[in-house]
Amino acid sequence: MVVRAAVVPLALIGLTALAGVVLGRVYADDLLTWLVVGAAAGSVLVSVAARRLPSWLVAPVSVAAMAGWTLWSLRLAAARADLPGDLLTVGADAARNGIPRLLTAMIPVEPTPDTVLVPVVAAWLAGLAGAEVALRTGRVLLGYLPAAGLYAAALYVVGPNAEPAIGATLAFVAVAAVGLAAPSGPPPAAGDPVAGLPRGVRAAVRLRLTATAALGVALVVGLVALLSPMIAGQVDGRPVDPRRYVEPPQVETLDENPLIRISGWALHPEQKLLDVSTVRDGTPTGGSSPIPGGIAPDGDDASGGPDASGSSVRIRLAVLSDYDGVTWRVGATYRNAGRILPATAPARDSTVETIRQEITVAELSGGLLPAVATPREVSGARVAYDPETGTLIRPEGLTPGLRYTVTSARERPDNNLLATANVPAGEEVARVLRVADGAPDQLRRLATQLAEDNGAPYARATAIEQFLAEHYRVAADAPSGHAYPNLGFFLFGPRNGGGQEGTSEQFAAAFAVLGRLSGLPTRVVVGFESSGQGPVRAGDAYAWPEVLFDGLGWVAFDPLPRPDNEPRPVEEDFRPTPDDPPPSEAPAPTVEPTASPEPVTAADGPDGSGVSTPVLVAGGSGGLLLLVGGVLLALLAMRRSLTRARLSRGDPGERIAGAWREVTDALGLAGRPVGDDLAATEVANQARQALADARSGRSGGGVADVDDLAALLNQVAFAPGAATAAQADRAGAAATGYVAGLRAARPWWRRLLWSIHPGPLRRR
Repeated sequence: MVVRAAVVPLALIGLTALAGVVLGRVYADDLLTWLVVGAAAGSVLVSVAARRLPSWLVAPVSVAAMAGWTLWSLRLAAARADLPGDLLTVGADAARNGIPRLLTAMIPVEPTPDTVLVPVVAAWLAGLAGAEVALRTGRVLLGYLPAAGLYAAALYVVGPNAEPAIGATLAFVAVAAVGLAAPSGPPPAAGDPVAGLPRGVRAAVRLRLTATAALGVALVVGLVALLSPMIAGQVDGRPVDPRRYVEPPQVETLDENPLIRISGWALHPEQKLLDVSTVRDGTPTGGSSPIPGGIAPDGDDASGGPDASGSSVRIRLAVLSDYDGVTWRVGATYRNAGRILPATAPARDSTVETIRQEITVAELSGGLLPAVATPREVSGARVAYDPETGTLIRPEGLTPGLRYTVTSARERPDNNLLATANVPAGEEVARVLRVADGAPDQLRRLATQLAEDNGAPYARATAIEQFLAEHYRVAADAPSGHAYPNLGFFLFGPRNGGGQEGTSEQFAAAFAVLGRLSGLPTRVVVGFESSGQGPVRAGDAYAWPEVLFDGLGWVAFDPLPRPDNEPRPVEEDFRPTPDDPPPSEAPAPTVEPTASPEPVTAADGPDGSGVSTPVLVAGGSGGLLLLVGGVLLALLAMRRSLTRARLSRGDPGERIAGAWREVTDALGLAGRPVGDDLAATEVANQARQALADARSGRSGGGVADVDDLAALLNQVAFAPGAATAAQADRAGAAATGYVAGLRAARPWWRRLLWSIHPGPLRRR
């Protein structure tokens, strides 16, 4: 009896625990699985122990036990993840953000309080509901529903991020079958249960039982036949990932383009941004020689590490892959991650070195979290991670005093293979090959010139790097900007006018754009050059370009000029060929001149090579006056032609309408424009008032004529075709008289502009 009574509770524990097994496949370790198993066992055992209590009292007792188990689970998860803060703070944060963080967490999921709270509570509630239904009411199959729902939810949350859970599903079916096969109630009494009934009633009961059993079997067979093809068709289907419906953490506006912060940092080089302490946990498994003309692929000098030879360590802040011709953007998709970050396979021809850093934030703002590429483990801060770029953010933002430890796997490719390495192409790298529309022709010609004699990708990249390093200078006070116009001024602007100089922002952006124009997949990285120990200041901020090579990964280049290197003028090595040669480059005639050249006249310059400055100034001024005079004469002629056309062309109705347009145009020139919603009589009243105000009480004609013109216009509108030529002549005279009177009342300088004002020409 004891064994038989224990079968259903054990089955409920097993079914609920299997949901934790399925969900635990996407977690970094088995802590979540054991916490769910504990919740399943605790919830069912509490119901078994309280089976003699009233049903209304079992739920409060079980919920109190759930609270204790949940708090213990949160404390254990926080300790394992090394999260700061007391249990109350950690628990409140997990309660607020448990579901969104679970659905946006990076795979594998770190068992932290916010990623274990929801599964543990759901497992306990499923066990409680199933035990109460199955044990108290005896409906075992109905009691399986909460556990089955929890199992299906676990499968949905895992989605395509783990292998199919075939073994766990078979175990779920087997445990459910065992629970159904062993009833928990007492065995039935011996003998036929209907033996004592009358014969007629006994036959009816047996017939009803037989029909019910047959109907149940038919229903089950029909459902199997109906659903089997659909279920079989989904066996090879890819599950839906629920994470695509949840918006991942977003970077702030300040962090979308940290490249523009370079110039601001350059103006305050002593500002302390970070404190860094670097420990090297191991040495690379293979050596690498320096890159000729470039820098080490991890951003450091190829000769060694900071603690070995005093060389620098590059700390990355952001990777910018998207460029629209105006600005570079991060373009990363960050997912909440735990302490252990998902590992990515290193490039084929590279060695890996482990570097561990303890970083303390000073005055660095924003949400981007600095780290040496590529981070593998972070403790001391809650982070979100983008595996494509290997960069981190802290969704809550950086705060002074924040201290975290990051362990990175720094790749060092075999530099001897760079000269013969190819670059990838196709849809996979289309993002870092895209050239935005509107690239200046000079920029394209420069990229073509640098790629002409350099067929290999690495040779092209080195040519761009050397050209920038040899022809441009670094200026800490150079303005920020890397749009096409900014890059054009940086590359081709006059040296004495602020061109051909900039910060690392312009050098890195120019390299990346020129690289893409020559077929190289490029991106821009923003970070800091550090000794690896001590403070990192604003003057250490730096941007550098990277190029993607097959088998070698992203390789960094340094287009900045070398110390004490005086840049050569760009014009010495870049002479863009114009589309049409100027007339001076036309071939000289082959016929010899028959007369000697005329001597140089006094109109030439002092050296006899050109026209003197006074002559140029006088000629330019005269040409400008002629141009202005021509424009004014053209406007005057067009205005007079418009007036003649209105008053003399067309039938009488059109001429009357033209005369009216002359009056309304005059009102507009006088600063009294009329609206389209006014009637003709209302416009006539406004015209009388405008003329009276302009004359300031002086007498004159033209007012009655406007009223007559308004009457003629109404006649044309309401009786088309009734106007005569004499009426059209009278309308023209009225309009001419009114316009002349209104113009005569204007100041003298307005009268000069009246006849050449272009307003009536563009009015309809």
